[in-house]
Amino acid sequence: MTEGKIARVQDRHLERMQDSSLLCDLAYINGEWCGADNESRFDVTNPADGAWLAAVSSVSAAQSRDAVAAADAAFREWSVLLPQERAKLLRRLNDLILDNIDDLALLMTLEQGKSLDEARGEIEYGASFVEFYSEEAKRPNIESVTSHLKGAEVEVWREPVGVAGLITPWNFPHAMLTRKAAAALAAGCTIVAHPSYETPLSALALARLVERAGFPIGVFNVLPGEAKVIVGEWMKTPLVRAISFTGSTEVGQLLYRQSADTVKRLVLELGGHAPFLVFADANLEHAVECALSAKFATSGQDCLAANRFLVERPVYDEFCRQFADKTSELSVGHGIDNAVIGPLMNQKALEKQVSHVSDAIAKGARLLSGGEPHPAGALFFQPTVLADVSADAAIFHEETFGPVAAIAPFDSEAEALARANDSEYGLVAYVHSENAHRIYRLTRALQYGMVAVNRTKVTGAPIPFGGMKQSGLEREGARQGMEAYTEVKYVCRDYN
Repeated sequence: MTEGKIARVQDRHLERMQDSSLLCDLAYINGEWCGADNESRFDVTNPADGAWLAAVSSVSAAQSRDAVAAADAAFREWSVLLPQERAKLLRRLNDLILDNIDDLALLMTLEQGKSLDEARGEIEYGASFVEFYSEEAKRPNIESVTSHLKGAEVEVWREPVGVAGLITPWNFPHAMLTRKAAAALAAGCTIVAHPSYETPLSALALARLVERAGFPIGVFNVLPGEAKVIVGEWMKTPLVRAISFTGSTEVGQLLYRQSADTVKRLVLELGGHAPFLVFADANLEHAVECALSAKFATSGQDCLAANRFLVERPVYDEFCRQFADKTSELSVGHGIDNAVIGPLMNQKALEKQVSHVSDAIAKGARLLSGGEPHPAGALFFQPTVLADVSADAAIFHEETFGPVAAIAPFDSEAEALARANDSEYGLVAYVHSENAHRIYRLTRALQYGMVAVNRTKVTGAPIPFGGMKQSGLEREGARQGMEAYTEVKYVCRDYN
């Protein structure tokens, strides 16, 4: 095995790692750590201050094809391995993740920017999928069906689809990979994974732990580099039977089109534009606290982030006041210091905040808090609250993906529902009310894959995560997340 040597470490915080071997700068293909065959590398830096972390190998198209071939070869044995054996390896991986939580969280904070507390929470969340699917691996049993034919016995089997290509985003670089990979591995699929160009270190650290857990070679492969080069090869070959992607709707649409020629199974977790509805009968103080977490977790860089706050007019002014006051108290700074609001991922993200704020104000919005870049660093933006936001403002039609909250009043339940559903996105909606009948009506009528009632956190390994409309296809987590990597086979057997 070839080990990469990191010649220079500019970010002094890396010295805090207890196991420096988890900082990997090479691709992991067919059980080997390898550099790019053209010696190409790309720099990974800390978005909080620009400090250099590593120069990571950027694999070639030929290496992408090699990884798919390795995964396809490994599939023949992995798919017929006893489910109990796959479960044992997943449990071992879960233990290794939790044993190394401090180092994994530190790496994530340094490459992504979120606070150490949030990073630790993500590692625990990601590990929960590995644990969950270690149990589910043993459960996709044969289903007996009452025969409709005389003298015949009918069965339905679930079989793994084959090689799964996993494409993960920069905002949750650990949990999005474990959520996909654990389900696919439990189902009997092998994996080629492409982490985001901005945050490859978390995925490579996971590959190191997969190696230590003793997974067979070729079963789990991580390919850092250019998405067009790596994923482009996956989309052309029929050997990759399934694609799971978390990211923008625009890229998801492109993958949808590219999958047509080889008719791939698609799992798409795309954009969100979550409405947050507050009715006059809600517990207002609780609603404000939930609003803060729904908006500002991961500095607003979350597909589940509340983007449109719609508040019933009798409590509108008080909600705005409390929410703005609480927002102005949020700490801004380096994730290593556990600031609530960290840096945005790149300059494009910062410019979007500036654009959405200026557009909303130009169309009549009132600025209650923030509204400008923050002096903490080049990629920081003040946590911002806008009131009286016009329905035609860009922020009410586009995903902000940053720490800017837009609020507008409504006068009736019907109006709130119509405005909430006025979007091509349908990932999650938040509802705050104490009226049981209203809650039932809204949860039935909201066109969203998930609805949170009087709370913010709803996700977890046992639930089917996903959205409607242009927020995606299929579900991740729960038994549905594993079924996405299986095919149904019907067997009709004569017993005469």
